[in-house]
Amino acid sequence: MKGNPLSQEQSLQVFSNMISNKVHNGFTLEERNDELLFAVLSKGGKAVNHGLNFIIFCLTLGLWSFAWLYLTLEASKQKKILVAIDEDGVPFEERCLVA
Repeated sequence: MKGNPLSQEQSLQVFSNMISNKVHNGFTLEERNDELLFAVLSKGGKAVNHGLNFIIFCLTLGLWSFAWLYLTLEASKQKKILVAIDEDGVPFEERCLVA
């Protein structure tokens, strides 16, 4: 246990700042609980420039197809995170599994 835990107001302020920073970085707030101090945020996949990738694919005689496929699969994944304040008043962040 921590020596001097944060008060409820301080914890709520730290929690709100964490959420604000994540929203500023492109995440969307899906769920927030101010009593238990946790929130679930998500970030949609990025768009892949298929035109540029096709040009690179042609220039590399098809070798770029592996990188193109990887980029397409990774960019389409949705990212979810859980941000919370634990019992000791320590903020933390974890990745959530997306089905």
